[in-house]
Order: sequence, then structure tokens, then C-alpha cells
Amino acid sequence: MSFLTAEWRRLAFANYEVDPKSLQKYLPAHTELDTFNGTYYASLVGFLFKNVKLLGTKVPYHVNFEEVNLRFYVRYKSETGWKRGVVFVKEIVPKRAVTFIANAFYNERYETQKMSHIWKNSNDSLITEYHWLQKGKEQFFKLETELNPHVILLNSKDEFITEHYWGYGKKTTSKTTEYEVRHPKWEVYDVKNYDVQVDFAANYGADFEFLNIATPTSVMLAEGSLISIEGKNIIK
Repeated sequence: MSFLTAEWRRLAFANYEVDPKSLQKYLPAHTELDTFNGTYYASLVGFLFKNVKLLGTKVPYHVNFEEVNLRFYVRYKSETGWKRGVVFVKEIVPKRAVTFIANAFYNERYETQKMSHIWKNSNDSLITEYHWLQKGKEQFFKLETELNPHVILLNSKDEFITEHYWGYGKKTTSKTTEYEVRHPKWEVYDVKNYDVQVDFAANYGADFEFLNIATPTSVMLAEGSLISIEGKNIIK
């Protein structure tokens, strides 16, 4: 049985080109940074968890909630070949129990904050917004997109960003937590406008303060799908 099943919906991505040196201290053992055409990326991602089940059971008051995270991209060479995955700098959610379970059992870096979202249609556009508080100050990521999604182009940056199916976390200097995230290939919406008002230093630490003045190289909205998170494995 999967450890967790849910839907991930309306995944908003702001993708930033980054110096690999800024990521090295967060890199789990046995993994290496992954690149798209030689460029390293970190992504701010906001989305909605829906219909969450833990070991097949819904937990009261923890079925639907927002998440915003900062992540970067890695790969790991296993006995069967390369696995492409992500490392989370921090994941922000509004549920304390989710934070406890993720940090205790998956060695993640979750944090609990007050959060909300807005989904609506406006004229011929789809509006998607994620809001949260950090140190008493409002943060938000807003997107205006076309109404209808389309398939992701092969060998595109969008495909690189979304087609990472493993999560890796630093357990010790020599051990890494690995887990699989299963989902079909997503469709994406063309973005018309966006607004990112995020204090990256306050949310993710001084190492990422440079993103406060950086401009995303791309912004995207993925429709999302049913997903499952499988049991963890320790890489030594």
C-alpha cells in the first residue's frame, strides 16, 4: 500500500536559474545536481493537496490543504540506471500534523504557516493564487493563464521541471532518504501574467536571498493529477 495518496492540483511553478554553488550544501549524499541544457534550476512551487489519504485512510481536517515549496533538481545513479528527483529546501503547509509526519518519517523540511488559495475564472482567464504568512508578512504567488491546458512538449524545460519522480533528503552526511512519487504526465496552461511577492530569505534562509531580486526564467501552471508517495528507502 502507498504511504500517501492524494491529488496535486494547479501546480504553479516559478523557475529560477541558479549558481550550483548555492545548492551544494543542501545536496544529499550519493546524488548530483541535474541540469537542463547545462543550466541549474530552483523552483518555487505552490499547489493544492486534495483528497489526502494516509495508508488508505482520510485523516480528519487534513484532507485538503495548500503547500508552497522551494526545490531543486538532482539525479541518482542506481543499479538499474539514473533516477531523476528533487530536493526540497523547505515545504510550507498549514497543517501541523503534516509537518510532523513529513519531517519525522521522510526527513523533509516542512514548516507550518497560515495559508490560503484563490481559484477563479476571470473573463477568458484562469486565476490561481497561493497566499501564506511568514514572520507576520503576507507572501503570495499569483498566476493568470489560458483556460485550457495542453500537453507538455517533449524535451522542453517544462518536461524537465515536471518529470522528476523521486524525492531525496539528506539524512546524514553519508545517508540519503529516497522515496518515489508516482503520477501521469501533466498538462500545462500558457501563462499570461504572474506576480511573485516572496521574501526568499525569510522563507528559505539567507542562502536564497539572491532570489529576492531575481526574475524567473519561466513560469508555468500544471493541471496536476492523482499522485501516490511510496515508502522510503535509505541509500548508504
